[in-house]
Amino acid sequence: MLAVWQAADEMEIFESGWVFDHFYPIFSDSTGPCLEGWSVLAGLAAATKRLRLGNMVSGIHYRHPAVLANMVSTIDIMSGGRLELGIGAGWNEEESGAYGIELGTPRERSDRFEEHCEVLVGLLTQETTTFDGKYYQLKDARNNPKGPQQPYPPICIGGSGEKRTLRTVAKYAQHWNFGAGTPEEMAHKVEVLHGHCADIGRDPREILLSAHIRLGEDLNYGKVADDVAALAEVGLQLAIVYLPPPHTPDVLEPLAKVLSTVA
Repeated sequence: MLAVWQAADEMEIFESGWVFDHFYPIFSDSTGPCLEGWSVLAGLAAATKRLRLGNMVSGIHYRHPAVLANMVSTIDIMSGGRLELGIGAGWNEEESGAYGIELGTPRERSDRFEEHCEVLVGLLTQETTTFDGKYYQLKDARNNPKGPQQPYPPICIGGSGEKRTLRTVAKYAQHWNFGAGTPEEMAHKVEVLHGHCADIGRDPREILLSAHIRLGEDLNYGKVADDVAALAEVGLQLAIVYLPPPHTPDVLEPLAKVLSTVA
């Protein structure tokens, strides 16, 4: 991973690098090895110079928002202001259940997520934060020092729930990650997001649109370019390409070459 990131750091077409926030692998054998995302991100922040970097995305039930706010500010400082703050309501039942971390029902996750966003923004912007919610209670809580990005690192929210998640995106996010799906599915979700923005008077152009594109083990770079181009037709602005194992920087040059045709 370090070799890939450092090589990408030298290639202008790659704007950002992302890890995920899981404790078990989610695309392979869940009993396999998996490094903790925020610790890895701190190491990669110190080992790179240009790439923006983030977690795609952090399940908020894993960490209290006060803990996460301090982590965010610290890594934003370590990276010289390159952090992207990826967060989501959480979904992984296997690892949550194994660790005894309460995931909750979909409604509870959405309620908790809205509280978490409010608390997190408060801690990243205010000298002290007081909050009395169902899930979180804070009294004159501090997060100091804050990172160099003001008012705070761009918030990327992952998820496509039309009633709750996309409404939270409209309220708090500077970046929405669609995940993966067809251009038709993304176009519909974008339409729903724009509706939520209109409801609160938010300009939807303030929200960056990204999606996941998978480079398969067959290394079909042309398919990656085709997938990016198709989603770009419905608003995609940032393609986040999943690289196949084993992680090697050898894939970057051919990937950059095909992406340059659609960038």
